[in-house]
Amino acid sequence: MRAEKHNKKKRKGLKIFGILILLLVLGFGAYAFSIYRSLSDAVDTMHEPIDRKTRNIAFNNKEPFSVLMLGVDEREGDKGRSDTMIVMTVNPEKNSVKMLSIPRDTRTEIVGRGTQDKINHAYAFGGVEMSMDTVENFLDIPIDYYMKVNMEGFKDIVDALGGITVNNTIDFTQDGHHFPVGEISLDGDQALSYVRMRKEDPQGDFGRQNRQRQIIQGVMEKGVSFGSITKFDDVFVALGDNVKTNITFDEMKDIQKHYKSAASNIDQMKIEGSGTSIGGIYYYAVPETEKQRVQTELKTHLGK
Repeated sequence: MRAEKHNKKKRKGLKIFGILILLLVLGFGAYAFSIYRSLSDAVDTMHEPIDRKTRNIAFNNKEPFSVLMLGVDEREGDKGRSDTMIVMTVNPEKNSVKMLSIPRDTRTEIVGRGTQDKINHAYAFGGVEMSMDTVENFLDIPIDYYMKVNMEGFKDIVDALGGITVNNTIDFTQDGHHFPVGEISLDGDQALSYVRMRKEDPQGDFGRQNRQRQIIQGVMEKGVSFGSITKFDDVFVALGDNVKTNITFDEMKDIQKHYKSAASNIDQMKIEGSGTSIGGIYYYAVPETEKQRVQTELKTHLGK
């Protein structure tokens, strides 16, 4: 009887964990399950409201919504910058998720400062709120939620999952770790080095973005398989310490209930541009026609 009750709780936790997978995707969102109350406590620790007006999404009506994922390097005495910026739009009617990585050097208006600068500087200037406002203005779509991941601590999440597997397309060495071409297994330290390499990649920041997506998907796949994971407490601690979001636990449950099938169909988008130097500073310049193309695709997916 006790074993049956424990298994029931575990299955419930696994179901809730699907929410986090959909969102972190988060990927970068969440990867935990096990006992329901423990998961609820972890999500409560992750929950961090913001001072910003957002839409009220009717999840029971399966309304499309968007999430901005920020990968932030936070060091002592330094607020840090959002070196990873990924926008996800989720549409359950289309049964799909669109995932756009925004190059960190993209030149755009920083909303709230009235200046043109690199888009990832918005976080350093005004935190999550200014990042959401700036991305919302750049893409001309509503940004409903955010999920912020401390990249230094992301390795703890990977380790708590027992490592992940990715398919590497370029041979390189970073931070003393060698990454050969092909399917490779990564622990937390290796995963962090894997996503940080940029200079040796002929695709530059786009190659780095692709590796970021690989890590996210690797986490998702490992999370879904959870058969080999036993240290649930480690996963909860890693999440609570390193992930913050304005998504509540109740909202996550609603998303799991009405949106979970969309996570199986992820469309990775790319925004084209070119490097340019202004005042001796490197920027990634996106032509207006390209920006409009991406805006239209995302608006259509959100039903706008």
